[in-house]
Amino acid sequence: MYQSIAWYTTLFLVFLIALAFSFVYGESRRLKAYAPIQEKGYKIRKFYFLALVAVMVFVSAITLSRLPYPDERAMASENAKIVDVTGLQFSWTLSNENFTVGEPVLFRVTSKDVTHGFGVYNEKMQLIAQTQAMPQYTNTVSVTFQKPGTYKILCLEYCGTGHHLMMKDILVKPKGGQ
Repeated sequence: MYQSIAWYTTLFLVFLIALAFSFVYGESRRLKAYAPIQEKGYKIRKFYFLALVAVMVFVSAITLSRLPYPDERAMASENAKIVDVTGLQFSWTLSNENFTVGEPVLFRVTSKDVTHGFGVYNEKMQLIAQTQAMPQYTNTVSVTFQKPGTYKILCLEYCGTGHHLMMKDILVKPKGGQ
C-alpha cells in the first residue's frame, strides 16, 4: 500500500513539474523581443527538457521499485501467523517464537516505554524487514522467511545506554520441522 502511494505521488509530482515546464516553454515562445536568441535555445531546450523528464521517470521507477515496504498481499494472507512483539528497554518479547520457512508472519509491534526500531536481519546481517515500536501504538510488518536459520531482531532506534544489548535471536525451521 505505502509503496503504491509513494509511486503515484511521485508520478503526480513529476506530471506537475512537466506541466509547469510546458507552461513556461509555451509562454516564452510568445515573446518576440528575444526571437533571434530564442530560436537556437528553443531547439536545445526542447530536447533537454524531454531528456530531463525521461531521466526523472527512469530514476523514479528504479528507486521506487525497491522501497522496503512489506508486500501487502502477505500481510492480508488469511493463514498468516500473528506474533505480538513488545519492546522494553533493553529486550524484545514475542508472543510466539516458532517460525517455519514459507509461512507468512505478521508481526504486531509496540513498545512499553520509549520508541524502538524493530529490525529483522537474516544470517548475513541484511535487514529484511523493519518498523517502529512506539508506546501506545501498534505497527505491523509482514515477513515470509525464505530460508531456515537463525535470524536476529535488533533495535534500530537509540533507546538508551543498553541499546546495543537489545537483540533477540529467532530460529526459523525448515518445512516439516526438521
